[in-house]
Amino acid sequence: MKDNLVTIFGGGGFLGRQVAQALMARGARVRIAQRDLATCLRVKPLGGLGQTQLIAADVTKPASVERAVAGADTVINLVGILAGDFDTVQHRGAETVAKAAAAAGARALVHVSAIGADAESPAAYGRSKAAGEAAVKAAFPTATILRPSIIFGAEDQFTNRFADLISKAPVIPVIAGDTKFQPVYVTDVANAIVAAAGDPGAFGGRTFELGGPQVMTMAEINGWLARMIGRDRPLLPVPGPLAKLISLLPGGPITGDQLKMLGRDNMVSPGAEGLAALGVTPTPMAAVAERWLVRYRRHGRFAGRAKA
Repeated sequence: MKDNLVTIFGGGGFLGRQVAQALMARGARVRIAQRDLATCLRVKPLGGLGQTQLIAADVTKPASVERAVAGADTVINLVGILAGDFDTVQHRGAETVAKAAAAAGARALVHVSAIGADAESPAAYGRSKAAGEAAVKAAFPTATILRPSIIFGAEDQFTNRFADLISKAPVIPVIAGDTKFQPVYVTDVANAIVAAAGDPGAFGGRTFELGGPQVMTMAEINGWLARMIGRDRPLLPVPGPLAKLISLLPGGPITGDQLKMLGRDNMVSPGAEGLAALGVTPTPMAAVAERWLVRYRRHGRFAGRAKA
């Protein structure tokens, strides 16, 4: 990857910053393509002089995408949303990136989708992810598709969100407590992306599902987090009808589409290629999460080491 120019759509986000750092450590030049450049200013000082570029781009605006991929050797698309117009962003936007990458002569395209991408999904999120994958493959047949499970890391909206709720509530409300997940560490996902980008001859045209070393239910995840922050609370399962009512509340903690996604397990499919095929060893949550979860304990880092 040394001296290659890599355009990263969504490179200023939670996962994008990790991908950018991994690429720069390998000597690549990185162009961060972001709709709001203010969100990616933190990436600029992470590389050497002239190693990082910032460019305003929106996957729903083809002209801006074309500018962002001009001259790029490799294109990485990380753009995704949890609410809003899924088809415009995750289907048509992905198609726009793939077509522009092909037209620009990029040698590799890595498209990050999600476990749960399914044309028959009851959720618009899952259907749009599947449609995006199909559009990417049609426009750029040698693209590598990566489907991570839920991603955890120091700045995530997963472990931090639940730990914050647990630290404030007398009980832990749990929606879809039996649904299974295979949480994957953000650094592992970033390294998988870089591995795929660095060897399109080996990994191009293939689909990989990325999951961590543990499968846990939603209830187990909440219980584990509670123990990690020293705030063991009783779990309160939220009945399906009540969860559906909550999902209808404006600005509520969960949308109707997210509730539909929670109706299915979020795990690597049996027989699917995963992190190991990309040369990445999965990291358990217990090995790293204490570093950022410590702030949710009653006395912070003075509270003593938690037992996982």
